[in-house]
Amino acid sequence: MLGPLHVQITGREVRLDGPRQAKMLAALLIDANTSVAMERLVAVMWDGNAPATAVRQVQDALSGLRRNLAACGAPGSLISTRRGGYEIHLAPDQLDLLEFGHERYLAERHTAPFETAAALRRALTCWRGNALTDISSRVLEIDAARLNMKRAATHKQCLAIELDLGRHREVIEELTALLREHPYDEQVAEHLIVALYRCRRQGEALQVYERLRRTLADELGVDPSRPLQALHQRILTADPALTAPVPASRPLDIPPVSPDEAAARPAMAMPVRQLPLDVSDFVGRAEELAEIARLLDRSASNRAPVAVIVGGPGVGKSSLVTHAARLASADFPDGQLYLNLAGTSNEPRDAGLMLAEALRALSIAGSAIPNGLSERAALYRSLLADRRMLVVLDDAGHADQVLPLLPAADGCAVLITSRTLLTQLPGARHINLEVLSPAEARELFTEIVGRRRVEREPAEADAILDCCGNLPLAIRIASGKLTGRPAWSLRVLRERIEDESRRLAELRIGDLSVRASVELSLRLLPADVVRALSLLGLLGAYTLPGWVVGPLLDRSDGEEVLDTLVDASLVRLTATDALGEPRYRLHDLIRTCAVEIAAPLPTADKRDAISRVLSVWLELIGRGTDRLPGGLLAPTPGSAPRRSLPDTVMDRLLADPVGWFDAERDNLLGTVKLAVHWGLDELAWELAAGTTTYYDHRCLYQDWQHGHRLALDAAEAAGNMRGVSVLLRGLGQLHIYQDEFDRATRALESSLRLCQESGDKHGEALSVAMLGTVSRVQGRDDEALERIEHALAIAAGEGDRHIEAQLSCSMAVMKLMQGKLDEAEFWFDGALSQARALGDGHRMAVVLRRFSRLHDRRGDPDEALRCLRQALATFEELADERCAAYTLLEVGRVHAGQHDRDRASPALQRAAGIFHRHGDHQDEATCWQLIGDLDAAAGLHHLARQHRERALRLWQTIGDMNQTSAPARPSSP
Repeated sequence: MLGPLHVQITGREVRLDGPRQAKMLAALLIDANTSVAMERLVAVMWDGNAPATAVRQVQDALSGLRRNLAACGAPGSLISTRRGGYEIHLAPDQLDLLEFGHERYLAERHTAPFETAAALRRALTCWRGNALTDISSRVLEIDAARLNMKRAATHKQCLAIELDLGRHREVIEELTALLREHPYDEQVAEHLIVALYRCRRQGEALQVYERLRRTLADELGVDPSRPLQALHQRILTADPALTAPVPASRPLDIPPVSPDEAAARPAMAMPVRQLPLDVSDFVGRAEELAEIARLLDRSASNRAPVAVIVGGPGVGKSSLVTHAARLASADFPDGQLYLNLAGTSNEPRDAGLMLAEALRALSIAGSAIPNGLSERAALYRSLLADRRMLVVLDDAGHADQVLPLLPAADGCAVLITSRTLLTQLPGARHINLEVLSPAEARELFTEIVGRRRVEREPAEADAILDCCGNLPLAIRIASGKLTGRPAWSLRVLRERIEDESRRLAELRIGDLSVRASVELSLRLLPADVVRALSLLGLLGAYTLPGWVVGPLLDRSDGEEVLDTLVDASLVRLTATDALGEPRYRLHDLIRTCAVEIAAPLPTADKRDAISRVLSVWLELIGRGTDRLPGGLLAPTPGSAPRRSLPDTVMDRLLADPVGWFDAERDNLLGTVKLAVHWGLDELAWELAAGTTTYYDHRCLYQDWQHGHRLALDAAEAAGNMRGVSVLLRGLGQLHIYQDEFDRATRALESSLRLCQESGDKHGEALSVAMLGTVSRVQGRDDEALERIEHALAIAAGEGDRHIEAQLSCSMAVMKLMQGKLDEAEFWFDGALSQARALGDGHRMAVVLRRFSRLHDRRGDPDEALRCLRQALATFEELADERCAAYTLLEVGRVHAGQHDRDRASPALQRAAGIFHRHGDHQDEATCWQLIGDLDAAAGLHHLARQHRERALRLWQTIGDMNQTSAPARPSSP
């Protein structure tokens, strides 16, 4: 099957009656020696829209296949019937796929490079072309693509080892062909470049690098990796160390990157460790855990990179996967990524948003995250290509939700939980999870309730477990009642749940089973606790802090009610966040039941409860914003209600305001969605706008835009013009950060018009000032000055000292650009005094950064650098990465003015790395242009050309976004 499907038995070719038999055989061979579920066979046969007789037709096709195989001498046991499917039994030497896997396994066991290369060559000889080229099935095409990728990886590994063994002449032709097939593969390009160089074909080696650089820049918008750039430099300088083969464990002896260079690259700060808390009382599941461990074992010949845990609601899929992932975490040193896909919720999480979340975890931020789904998926796969990571995808609804999140790297593995078979996933193995065995159920029950109580009434314990049907969720609910009522005997609970007429209907496997378990628990709870559960369900599928119950019920003892729900296993304590606060979550099916329970409640009561919770969120956001580094994007309060928790709680939560915002990031967007859903437009726009300072500080542009767009639609629909003006202004600033100046102008002009119509002077001043920024960046200096003067006059008239301090600094910048140095100094001094009077350290640092330009213009670089060092120290203390980058850019300018390339280039490269990570094209372009100028002055014309071309490409990108060919000025000169 590693090529067109071809079957022989003792030299006789087996005849297959039509494409259906070929599809069935191919599906069995893909998973040889493993049971293949009937659902997968149906999917392979029809690619969707299967007829009602699908199972019968699959059975008929397999019967015909068995007859044709038997006619050529195959044993009757070759294809056996298994529970829910079929299995084909083959030895490794009977199937090319198994032989390929066996030789790869032997290659991993060898320690001598010669033996490893020989085993890999034997593995490659198993192939006759691309896998299953003559089988028409979308499901099998995905499997074939996975196998073809494994073939390419094997080929690449083999060639790399042979290159290390000194066979550089022999591997050139194969490496050239492999690079044509995989034009973005830097590793293949690296090997080819080295092979050519060792054959004294230096010019051709440099041509390979240049073609790859252009391809990456033109099609992906990225540069070659630092190791490849280092190799290019070594070839340019004819490094003699490249001429001799190096040990197989280190294909290229490239020196380690310096700390400064490492800081500039967009890489993970530390391995990702996102797995949820393990279940402390996890029991049983030994067979499933062993199967998962086998599938994750990189040394196993039949390892599967994707494992799907399938089962009904409440059987413990997530607990099993979390436990298995933690056991295997040491085998994935680069980290564990956890994504909850919410496939069973009313709002399954979009694959594009999930990719954005994953990319942020991998240190890709701001506008550096591509907009399109395919581009995000390509970047995600590229980032994981050379890493050994475990990806956990919890609660997957369908294959389309999962496919973009699958890494392509051999070193990665994926664990998925789902209620349905995901037969379209390439290379996936499915593990069906049933209810606990009687012994496991009793062990779980005993672990929670306590051994003494169970041993006193063993028969009652067995009766309770029988009533629960050994379903883990039902056991936890029943056990929770006993744990919370130590005076009860087990007989009391057994008598309450033994009503057979209800129990048989309630404790069935499937959707009704969990609902029945919830209802069983609710009958034992006070009415106010049931009401709390129903209202919690209305808050959505989020991990929530414990304080929400108090305002939800409008009572001070909300934490006690929450404890009752936790004791009953109806609310799960999922984790403790970075601030030490416990996090709670309703299971998705329990939340669905809670929403149904809440349905009869008066709509006004539910709306009031939601409003109370959101009003606390708004107060927390406001107080947290007040503790962040100074910013002018947070609006003056509107008319939405605000409600505070006790001061001690507020102070504890906001002791680390950035940490609090980080912990509640998902909920920040969730509150906006909730307000929009309940028609609370004033709360919606204030919640969205209130988070802007935090999003600005963290460069969370996707969250910023998503929340503003949701709230803007709601405000426009409600005719809330104040909210519309504020949100448009926030979007305008976001567009400026993203170099989308035309969109920024439209949003800000609309905001300005609304502010003027409503008499909002504060908003008018900010909108005019932001339009002044657009004018300055686009080179319309007179217009920029006019707008800044206008905004400054409004701010001064209103006594708005914060805006006045900012605009005084902007005025100084404009005077400096006009060459009026004395006037610039006057405005800088005023801005610095105003910021100092306000106690705004961040604003003082901004003024010092810009003041440095004046000192440099006057020929005092030492004073300029003193200002910049002071500013940089403030920004780094406040963890303001973007302002730190602007300061590094200025440091580079000053050193460049002194022709000090050794000091200028590191600062500029570090700034460029930050700008690149946040998608700030224009400031990144300025850095590369300055570096290119320094290179040219030093006589390094090849480097100068590369860096200047890089700057030009970035300026062209900005021009394409804004329908202009003129390069934009830096947004922070």
